[in-house]
Amino acid sequence: MSEKSEKYSKKGLRTSYVSTIIGISLVLFMISLVLGGSFAVDSIQIQAKESLQADLFFKPEFTEADIKQVEQELRSWPYFSDVTFVDQDQAIKELSGLGQSDSEILEILDGEKPIPANISFKPKAAFANKEGMKKIKSELLKVYADELDDVFFDEASVERVNLGFKQFVFLFAVVALLLIIVAVAMINNTIRLALYSKRFTIKTMQLVGATSKYIRRPFIIQSVFQGIISAIIGLALLMLLIYILNNLLETVEITLDLPRLLILVGAVILIGIIISVVSTWFALNKYLRLKMDDLY
Repeated sequence: MSEKSEKYSKKGLRTSYVSTIIGISLVLFMISLVLGGSFAVDSIQIQAKESLQADLFFKPEFTEADIKQVEQELRSWPYFSDVTFVDQDQAIKELSGLGQSDSEILEILDGEKPIPANISFKPKAAFANKEGMKKIKSELLKVYADELDDVFFDEASVERVNLGFKQFVFLFAVVALLLIIVAVAMINNTIRLALYSKRFTIKTMQLVGATSKYIRRPFIIQSVFQGIISAIIGLALLMLLIYILNNLLETVEITLDLPRLLILVGAVILIGIIISVVSTWFALNKYLRLKMDDLY
């Protein structure tokens, strides 16, 4: 009878341990989703900003060779993520994308080239705003005053990209804060319920003379391992979700470079350990203070 009771007790402890790991893993997955989501939003924002395009138009007397020379010089400037020389034939091909062939476009224009050779550039994300684009335009017109005829960019597109992401980031931050509060509360309750099943063991150890420090030690060590294992499972679920989304989404790719990935992994593991240890500490203190009659 005692062997059956012991087996049942061990099975119950294993079940409690596994259920605690699963519960904390799901909660840490939510937290990693928030942290990873913030990195992904930043990555998508950079992609959107650096997809903005502006064009440099030169005075008629400047040849393609002169314009290519300017292109090479601009590649060393810190403002641009991409600088491209666009010749007249390429400009016609861009227009042919509207549904007409090159010959039809030239026929409509009586053989004239519609757009002179020019340079298009895409700004770095830090400068992909109204002030940054104006600064770039001012610098270009100052340095190439004799060469440039105009610097054109769509101000409305620049404003839409920045305003849209500001609103999205604010909404995301509010939702993230609520999720983290709920997640922390869920982890705390999960650990408290797991320790509730061991309250008699804790009180028995205390009654036979074990110090509070001695009683806490195995539970704290266990909570550290729980936090690490749960964090790894939560991160694995996040990576799986990112992989699925990248295969479903065609226009946007969610990427995490190595520095951000390391920050994410370290942050989730640290959060998992801290929350597990703190929750275990306070739950243990509660049962250590309880009287024997209050355990029932």
